[in-house]
Amino acid sequence: REGSGIVIGADGLILTIGYLMVEAHAAELTTNDGRRIAAEVVGYDHDTGFGLLKATSPLKVRPMPLGKSGALAAGEKVLVASGGGVDMIGSAQVVAKRAFAGYWEYLLEEAIFTSPPHPAWSGAALISRDGHLLGVGSLVVGDAAGQGRGNPGNMFVPIDRLGPILAELIADGRVSGKAKPWLGINTEEAAGRLVVRKVTPGGPAEKAGVRPGDVIAGVGDAAPNSLGDLYRRIWGLGSAGVTVPLDIQRDGERRRLELKSVSRMKHLKLGSTF
Repeated sequence: REGSGIVIGADGLILTIGYLMVEAHAAELTTNDGRRIAAEVVGYDHDTGFGLLKATSPLKVRPMPLGKSGALAAGEKVLVASGGGVDMIGSAQVVAKRAFAGYWEYLLEEAIFTSPPHPAWSGAALISRDGHLLGVGSLVVGDAAGQGRGNPGNMFVPIDRLGPILAELIADGRVSGKAKPWLGINTEEAAGRLVVRKVTPGGPAEKAGVRPGDVIAGVGDAAPNSLGDLYRRIWGLGSAGVTVPLDIQRDGERRRLELKSVSRMKHLKLGSTF
């Protein structure tokens, strides 16, 4: 996997989007002047999607100062920059700040959406006009404004989510405390229904008998009305380890399955540097 990273520490600490480096056994950095430097995997947080790396030798790159994404408003002009030098810096506009639910059991209550889309969004830096880091690039989306008008753009994880977890990620590679329940299902909204598209091998959903094509009809006695609502209801049952009563529809029949949830971190193949 390839993408961009943002130097945020004078010691070579690099912030990126976690899917680029999670479960990696090795990482390598390429600077804009062409130097190639080995990197250690420092930490990963599933809730935010942030990942941390650290260069094993001096980068000779000035760290980017962290800004305040909470003050960012729709309509503001920003810059989006990825690796590759000045040719990979582009102007953009914040078009929305709203919740984002991903099919991989991921939910940000407030993500940042910009337009037009940047061609190398993975791990790209969202930068304020005064040169401060506001977010880390995660996705390209077809409707950045969320108004059904087909306005393509990018989704960024707000930098304000980093401060409360940074020290733990550096020290322990992960965030302590109670983990959210994880089921091992990829779910999509389709025609007003929540349809299971993929089941993680060996995960709680597979063990309980969930299959691709199943329609999620309820969590306990409640019927979720969106992907975000589904996650909130599951996570509201307790921490990882709680049994999730999941109602599914299959072949016109409704049935209840009991899923023994786990922590997502315990189901990852993490390297020795984690």
